[in-house]
Amino acid sequence: MSFRTAEPSLKDVLDAIARGDTQLPDFQRGWVWDDVHIKSLIASLSLSYPIGAVMFLEAGGVPFQPRLFEGVLLNPPPKPKMLVLDGQQRLTSMYLALRSGLPVKTTTEKGLEVKRVYFLDMAKCLDPDADREDAVISVPANLQVTSDFGRKVELDLSSPEQQYSQRIFPVSLIFNSPDFMQWKLGFANHHANAAEALMFLMCFEHEVLSRFQQFKVPAIELTQDTPRDAVCQVFEKVNTGGVTLTVFELMTATFASNQFNLRENWDARKERLTAKHDLLTAVDGTSFLTAVTLLASYERHLLNRSAVSCKKVDVLRLELHDFNQYESRIEAGFKKAAELLAEEKIFDSKSLPYSTQLIPLACVCARLADDISKFGVKKKILQWYWCGVFGELYGGANESRFGMDVPDVIQWVDGGGEPRTVRDASFAPTRLLSLQSRLAAAYKGINALLMKNGSKDFVSGTPIDINTYFNNAIDIHHIFPRKWCETNKLSRDIWNSVVNKAPLAAGTNRFIGGDSPSNYLSRIEKNKQVNQENLDQFLASHVIPVAQLRADDFNGFIRQRAAALLSLIESATGKIVSGRDSEETSKAFGGSLS
Repeated sequence: MSFRTAEPSLKDVLDAIARGDTQLPDFQRGWVWDDVHIKSLIASLSLSYPIGAVMFLEAGGVPFQPRLFEGVLLNPPPKPKMLVLDGQQRLTSMYLALRSGLPVKTTTEKGLEVKRVYFLDMAKCLDPDADREDAVISVPANLQVTSDFGRKVELDLSSPEQQYSQRIFPVSLIFNSPDFMQWKLGFANHHANAAEALMFLMCFEHEVLSRFQQFKVPAIELTQDTPRDAVCQVFEKVNTGGVTLTVFELMTATFASNQFNLRENWDARKERLTAKHDLLTAVDGTSFLTAVTLLASYERHLLNRSAVSCKKVDVLRLELHDFNQYESRIEAGFKKAAELLAEEKIFDSKSLPYSTQLIPLACVCARLADDISKFGVKKKILQWYWCGVFGELYGGANESRFGMDVPDVIQWVDGGGEPRTVRDASFAPTRLLSLQSRLAAAYKGINALLMKNGSKDFVSGTPIDINTYFNNAIDIHHIFPRKWCETNKLSRDIWNSVVNKAPLAAGTNRFIGGDSPSNYLSRIEKNKQVNQENLDQFLASHVIPVAQLRADDFNGFIRQRAAALLSLIESATGKIVSGRDSEETSKAFGGSLS
């Protein structure tokens, strides 16, 4: 990538926009400046104040779909020579106000849509004590400012004669030489060629208008050889005050150059993905493109042993023919991934441990297709999945792990060695106590394992499936209620941990209230017609040590349930949790968890 600096005149920049030589890449947002911003910009130009550099990209390299600036009407539009990466709002405002010759469609400070035409109060511009922004006048498209619901005209600039008499100049003439000369002659004639009026006009032209005509726009021009990923990074750096440009938006602009509307394609696919799978609301357009890139990279790897990679730079190099080749398979892969996780009692994005881990899971499902339903295959894939969750391996930069996991898991399914994610995964017993909220992937993972274990509601005895999960507002609630724990001055670090929580219906949690377990269990038996034997079975389905709970033995309950939760994690990951009887564990839990 190389670049050059330049200082084109403002006139040349605006002329290039008018000709269509300078256009916008389609990923740029629309023009949004309001009337106040436009007036301030005109005031700055009239004083030769700097307005910041603009950044151009030489067209012909990265195949972005271009579009004309707001207010430029050319049919058909020509091929651009330059694309604007930074400075769209300023350039559009200047073009519309100074060069287009049309009323500017903008908004007031309160967001009301208006059409405005801009003028300069010539006397105020020449007054050294006047605020230059007060000299910039914005009037409606009919060139009249009114009050009293339009009945009273406060300012009328609807004819050249009224402009001449009030000495108010239309900025749209600054770069329109023929009309400017006609306006000057009209001004002189209106004032009968009086020496004072002619001197006034000459001073205004020399001290104010010349500043517009001589204004230089500092510019950085990126050359044709700038790669797509560099454009993305540069755009994000220079647009610090705006919204970050996503990979999806950049690829939308790229594919549009091939007459392919990625946005429409994704909107339709998103509807299909989420129609039956609430979980897939976690998938956005960039995630989908990343998964397609990952599968395409893996397929190339099988042919030439190239590295498997889906980093941002790889996604930005994705070709449309590769997208077309793999999009349907990846869509099917995401749907199959959602079905697999539903079996694991992960039903929605709220309960999903890692949204990022969906990407390699979908890719694996897409590659294995129908084989994913084979018991042995599914068992290995789920073991890898849970190792990623409880090893907490998908919380940072993940693209490298995506590229590692896909070939590892598929080779493992074909009889190869364990994936590195399975080998790397470990879970420390004391981690249970620091799992305090659903922000942690392992916290959500334990909730899912409890539901998969057959957790039944304390009151209804209903096991949790996808219907009861949504219909009964299942969420994680305290077993020893918060109020009881605080009253007994127990350590929050322990009672608020996942060890003291279980997935329950919202109504059941309200019925439990803040009582001790022994009290609320008695109320369930008495008021909800649940006998002790059945209630104990419901409690055991949550791996709750029943005797300790009924005795309000908080410490004994915590140790035994923590040990039981570790056993669930071992079963899911296929790995032994070490350190159950370590000194650190015994100190944290008041005893061994063996």
